[in-house]
Amino acid sequence: MNSFRGDMSVKYLKGVGPKRAELIAKEMEVTTVDQLLHYYPTHYIDRSKFWQIRDFRGEMPQVQLRGRFVTFTEHGEGARRRLTGLFSDGTATLECVWFRQIATIKKLYLTGTDYVIFGKPTTYNGFWQMAHPEVETTVRAEAHPGFRGVYPLTQNLRNHQISSKTIAGWVRSALDAAGRLPETLPPSVTTRHRLMSLTDAITEIHFPTDPERLQRARLRLKFEELFYLQLDIRRYCRRRAAGLGGLRFPKVGKVFNRFYSECLPFALTGAQKRVIREIHADMQSGRQMNRLLQGDVGSGKTLVALLCMLIALGNGYQATIMAPTEILAAQHYETLRSMAAQLGVSIRLLTGSTPARERAEIHEALADGSLNILVGTHALLEAPVRWRNLGLAVIDEQHRFGVAQRARLWAKNPVAPPHILVMTATPIPRTLAMTVYGDLDVSVIDELPPGRKPVVTRLRYEEQRMDVYRGIGRQLREGRQVYIVYPLITENEKLDLRSLEEGYENIREIFRDYRVAMVHGRMKPAEKEYQMSLFASGKAQILVATTVIEVGVNVPNATTMIIENAERFGLSQLHQLRGRVGRGADQSFCILMSKVKLARETRKRLEVMTTTTDGFVVAEADLKMRGPGDLEGTMQSGMPVKLTIANLATDGQIVQMARDTVEDILDADPTLSSPDGRMMAARLATLSTRTADWSRIS
Repeated sequence: MNSFRGDMSVKYLKGVGPKRAELIAKEMEVTTVDQLLHYYPTHYIDRSKFWQIRDFRGEMPQVQLRGRFVTFTEHGEGARRRLTGLFSDGTATLECVWFRQIATIKKLYLTGTDYVIFGKPTTYNGFWQMAHPEVETTVRAEAHPGFRGVYPLTQNLRNHQISSKTIAGWVRSALDAAGRLPETLPPSVTTRHRLMSLTDAITEIHFPTDPERLQRARLRLKFEELFYLQLDIRRYCRRRAAGLGGLRFPKVGKVFNRFYSECLPFALTGAQKRVIREIHADMQSGRQMNRLLQGDVGSGKTLVALLCMLIALGNGYQATIMAPTEILAAQHYETLRSMAAQLGVSIRLLTGSTPARERAEIHEALADGSLNILVGTHALLEAPVRWRNLGLAVIDEQHRFGVAQRARLWAKNPVAPPHILVMTATPIPRTLAMTVYGDLDVSVIDELPPGRKPVVTRLRYEEQRMDVYRGIGRQLREGRQVYIVYPLITENEKLDLRSLEEGYENIREIFRDYRVAMVHGRMKPAEKEYQMSLFASGKAQILVATTVIEVGVNVPNATTMIIENAERFGLSQLHQLRGRVGRGADQSFCILMSKVKLARETRKRLEVMTTTTDGFVVAEADLKMRGPGDLEGTMQSGMPVKLTIANLATDGQIVQMARDTVEDILDADPTLSSPDGRMMAARLATLSTRTADWSRIS
């Protein structure tokens, strides 16, 4: 019987001990043997191949050399002290340089002795150099040929002489002690997908025998992480669906039909029609709707939301829409009121600024059912706000609200929980939609209304600044408005970036004939709202701002956006900012100001912005370039299973494979009560990071 205990402290492993255990707990977040076995290399070095110094060209990878040290020389004093070893492989020489443990290294390595060295060569003053190389005798190097893993290391680990080789030694000790590892996936799953055993996968991920087996090991371990992530999400969804009934809206109703035939401001796109059908199907099902509506800026989500609220009204219920800021709530109110003016629908606005008398009127009208649609901010969540029969709650820019806040809407209907429609203007790639928003049904508006002109996006550099300002001047003279966005509020000596405070004064000086408003995150809410309203009303022609405006007001007259130090922003954020313009019929422009000298990846990122206005293309590119970290933070209750090897940016096929497998398992064994089911439930319990069961909350 296998006595392996994954929860055993790493301090009991050979070569670790209590002091090192404390260090790796802090630096590697590893305390148990199981965590160590899942501390994977980031990449691998083929140690069967030897380079020759004479063949070095340009940017070099990490390489392995065989040769001898010719001389050792000390230079400098104190903190500047260094040791240089001249290394020859018979074809040429390079300098090996050490800045630490000099006395030890002088005793350890000898001239005239054969060594194998490993590290990354760089050029310094026209000479090849290698800083702090790994050095082994030829005998030891030949004992471990082939691929070697390179583990993530902090400087503190290096300072304590812990290298990739050290970690590999601990892993080897753990595997030797463990023997066969207990399997963490049922045989039906490993057989279905021809997956490696856990023992083989863990062994190969740390000590690959060949590239093909390494890929198979990676597939097994990625699949397992994504499988348990999907198992958590899909169980959660099914529990919610089984445990919760919902209001049934069997018809669209007269008010919907009248609006559709008489008041529709423009013809619906095919995508809008499809999404409304999906939402109405949920509303008819007798189950509570919990749906995410995602659509690019300007895709017509607000109109879809209104039509869905009219379905609620047509079935005898009230509706509400909650926005993250007062100014956005006021904008929704004005938009809905103007669109529904002919219908006789009662619509009111409730925010923190609503006077007490008006607030009391709203409370009364909600309670007696005469108020049909309430638009508001967090003020909707206050205890006195009670609906007679709330049927649909729409939450705009949903990532700005915490799940616990949204949950408070549930108590607002005494009969049954209202249908929930959450909206986002951040396009979510499909892989993330299955994970980050995996506990929601997803609808996508992937068409823009006819007549909208794509925003022209240009990349410009400092020497072109005056040309950019002349372009702003032309827009202002034509009566248009302009956003200028800065990465910082105040100047920072460590960062060579433009600041809002400096930019505000410059812009006021250059464009003296125009009013300039300013908004940033350190302002008091009332001042921020006032400055935004100056711009929204047209009293100010230029708005100087930080990224606080990425979720903001709709100003159709704003046709130009300048983004300073655009290289400092992620793609999704740039796209979100760009969405502030292009909301009217006029041609709009987004100018990305940047440094001339850019890293290749940075330039590539900015060029994506100049070649497409499709939010989904941008989101996919952003996901591939930066990974899913930012978006993971928007999940309803955080990522329920930590991913250490799987990558949502690149492993979309494995996500789908895991999801399909989970659905089949839950169809056959919904409660996971079979022997395999109980094993999976137990494993999930050890992996899950959920701190609350939100299956009873939207």
